[in-house]
Amino acid sequence: MYPACSLQTAIVLSFLLNLICITAKDTRPNIILIMADDQGWGQMGYYGHPVLKTPNLDAMAANGIRFDRFYAGAPVCSPTRACVLTGRANDRTGVYQHGNALRLQESPIARALQEAGYATGHFGKWHLNGVRGPGVPILGEDPYHPGRYGYDHWLSVTNFFDMDPILSRNGIFEEFEGDSSEVIVAEALEFFERRSKYDRPFFTTIWYGSPHSPMVASEADRALFKNLEESDQHHYGELVALDRSIGTLRKGLRNLGIQQNTLVWYCSDNGGLKVNPPSVGGLRGLKGTVYEGGLRVPGIIEWPAVVKRGVRTESPASVLDMFPTIAEIVGLPDEAILQPFDGISLKASIQSGEFGLRKKPVPFRFAGKGALLDNQYKLVAVDVESRKYELYDLKNDPTESKDVVKALPKVAKRLQTEFEKWNQGVIESDLGRDYREDELTDPNARRVFWMDMPEYQPYFEDWKLRPEYKSRLKNN
Repeated sequence: MYPACSLQTAIVLSFLLNLICITAKDTRPNIILIMADDQGWGQMGYYGHPVLKTPNLDAMAANGIRFDRFYAGAPVCSPTRACVLTGRANDRTGVYQHGNALRLQESPIARALQEAGYATGHFGKWHLNGVRGPGVPILGEDPYHPGRYGYDHWLSVTNFFDMDPILSRNGIFEEFEGDSSEVIVAEALEFFERRSKYDRPFFTTIWYGSPHSPMVASEADRALFKNLEESDQHHYGELVALDRSIGTLRKGLRNLGIQQNTLVWYCSDNGGLKVNPPSVGGLRGLKGTVYEGGLRVPGIIEWPAVVKRGVRTESPASVLDMFPTIAEIVGLPDEAILQPFDGISLKASIQSGEFGLRKKPVPFRFAGKGALLDNQYKLVAVDVESRKYELYDLKNDPTESKDVVKALPKVAKRLQTEFEKWNQGVIESDLGRDYREDELTDPNARRVFWMDMPEYQPYFEDWKLRPEYKSRLKNN
């Protein structure tokens, strides 16, 4: 038997135990990464868009940090998503194009935070499992589903999704009613509510399917744009619903009492589409190009307990910075991020509200083209293999209208040398040199249309009448 203790000793022990519990309380922030699908840089109310109002995103920016020069990882979706999860340029990870699978040898942020004690959840578009075509619910046996990368809970679809979506909850298919943006935010809030009851922070990615084509907006949301062409009505109507869901999210965090210590980081996965009015705010190029219109996207951070209100910066920042920034905030070990990585930590600037010149250029490589963004200057690799370059002074020429390679040969040479050194490192990464095995264990990761996958054939008959699938299944 244990020796009896006095009442006084018991009181002291109880006090010490309570003190330990209080001291051990997890004060690390909840983290939510939100990403729109094909929203252009200019499609924000705070930039004075001629027809679109985004009151909830505007409020979020006014209450936090607004990045006026924030960049996707690449000019299309899957590559940028790989950059978010790894902090590494997409071509290092095997995600060269939309629809490539993220290598299982990578070290994604969700897994690092899961191992650090975070509850992890993914809601919405995934597009990192090598499945192409309109979004379909992800199979539970899919070798590249979100759970393989560190997500405890996932309600996900392979690619873009719209009104009344079918989603997969950890492999179980479910049908929903309503706008897709509002559906996944409502589900994410339920996840937050369950997790907020425990002394355990959460990490969540909310990846919208809007305003990617095919655009399908409600009649009420379309009515705001009755003077536009029908397709543009749907496009902008989807953005109205997306913005409304941001308001629902922010209100939900307040109602749960967790808004103060929740870091919310918003962006888009690539530049805008060809719509009317234009989506990129006068920048050059669109989705798919390495000019500013294809790469520059909206960027906002809100974290009321830490971030100053109304900070606005033109210092370049990128989705590549998300992992290293969060790693420093949370206190992850250095080995949590696979080396080499291409972003930087913005922790000090986020906490102080002061952004200066960026110390490390932002690199891009996509489909044989590339770019290197070094504060004022941007080198564009028109053709990486043939070493054909352009140079733009974004401070004096934000629309990239004048190539200044010949006018600024020293700047061009410096950035060209730096880009080519970086590019050689990417080639080594692509061979698997960064991994423990020093080679690729899955060199031929799939990239296939789901219509050609026998696993989905049992669902074809039920899906033939759904508007997002019927054109793909008309011959099946």
